[in-house]
Amino acid sequence: MAVARTVPTGASVGDFLAAVPDPRRRADAQTACALMAEATGLAPAMWGDSIIGFGTYHYRYASGQEGDWPPVALSPRKTALTIYAIAGFDEDLLARLGPHRTGRSCLYVRRLADVDADVLRALVAVAFRKLHGKTRTAD
Repeated sequence: MAVARTVPTGASVGDFLAAVPDPRRRADAQTACALMAEATGLAPAMWGDSIIGFGTYHYRYASGQEGDWPPVALSPRKTALTIYAIAGFDEDLLARLGPHRTGRSCLYVRRLADVDADVLRALVAVAFRKLHGKTRTAD
């Protein structure tokens, strides 16, 4: 059975964010991290070497693979700030967010100043409440 490579590390979130090379991406990531902490009511934690997660949920697949993962997370990637929401994003809120792209459980924002912070906070809060502290099973 596969072992999860991305697990909580205990590394400093502040140190990770301070080391983001691009100043604008660093500032966006710091602001997004604070916004997500406010929306979830939890302190951030490093998962692996590049993901900042909030909370946890347990997943279990029919194959027998299982593990833990944060319901919402972020990573300051090179081309965009990536926000992960495993439960997905509310479509009505996404329509009001501002310029963004989405992928499967991912929201990509190039400039945090271009999106509505209140809508982003609501997106994170809704996605977080769907999974935090729960077990998700899948086929």
